[in-house]
Amino acid sequence: HQLEQTLRQLNRLASLGTLSAGMAHEIKNALVAVKTFVDLLLEKNREAELADVVRREMRRIDSIVGQMLKYAGPALPVFSSVRVHDVLDHSLRLVQSRIEGRLISLKRAFNASPDIINGDDYQLEQAFVNLLLNAIEAVGPNGSLTVATDLISAGTPKPKAASTGGAHVKIAIADTGIGITTENMNRLFEPFFTTKQQGTGLGLTIVRRIVEEHHGDISVQSQANKGTTFSILLPVHAHAL
Repeated sequence: HQLEQTLRQLNRLASLGTLSAGMAHEIKNALVAVKTFVDLLLEKNREAELADVVRREMRRIDSIVGQMLKYAGPALPVFSSVRVHDVLDHSLRLVQSRIEGRLISLKRAFNASPDIINGDDYQLEQAFVNLLLNAIEAVGPNGSLTVATDLISAGTPKPKAASTGGAHVKIAIADTGIGITTENMNRLFEPFFTTKQQGTGLGLTIVRRIVEEHHGDISVQSQANKGTTFSILLPVHAHAL
């Protein structure tokens, strides 16, 4: 029975890969015209407040689609020196309208210093935005969302997945939402598992893959009707210390 379940899941993943490749091809073609039009608009409105955001997001979409088309699978990270706080700031800007629309109180506590890691800022942004959107959906009106970072020293015990020996940046995204039930906790990162009516069940699976490719660890703590906290550990860049 377990073998049948595994094969069924592999078949679905294979079908998803084929579908993704086809979709990527069509999106790539459409992006050519869209990108040309957006570039012309931005050239005429260089001082527009969202110009840099639009340019960055267009490049990110093009990068993601290009990788999907080339590999028909998850994009491989392109590592460079990345400031975690910059990526978090940009991720929060992208979801700001949703936070304000739900009257959610946002608290920032960026305490990690240094916050430089060896990573792919586009993929990290994808992971952070996924977690932020989940938190926003879980929080009711007038709830709160906290995004905090801390530096975990080299000598502090860490999960096996993050046991690279050096210091780590800890990113915590906490909400005061409905929480996660005990029976769902162990299935959170399973492909296609979702409790949302319109969910794909792939968001947290992708988040975990990105974190693991950055030699990090992700964990979750939750209490019903009290909230959920996702914690990510990422190794600090060796030259930052």
